[in-house]
Amino acid sequence: MARIRHYETMFIVKPTLTEEETQAQIELVKETIEKNGGEIKAIDDMGSRKLAYEIQKNKRGYYYVCYFTAPTEAILEIERNYRINENILRFIFIKSESKKEIAHWTKLCEAAAKKAAK
Repeated sequence: MARIRHYETMFIVKPTLTEEETQAQIELVKETIEKNGGEIKAIDDMGSRKLAYEIQKNKRGYYYVCYFTAPTEAILEIERNYRINENILRFIFIKSESKKEIAHWTKLCEAAAKKAAK
């Protein structure tokens, strides 16, 4: 039985997509996480922001952060899906392991949920 761990993933979606296409990308990420045994706790839509440097001729991107719990092996499959998705410019995973990290993860999760509820 795999251990369930706490993760956050941030991904940047191409700015050239329509609102519907951007939402479809977010749904795709959510589905991939859930299909691989993950449970989404909160999503933080950070909106369109200027990139630190140009990526594939894009100067801006839509930033999303997803807080979730999942078995360790699920990350490999989620990452594989990110890599083959040409609409995702960049992504990162952060794993929270210690009690202190998990407490911080929980706070971030709650803040994102409050922001989304507004």
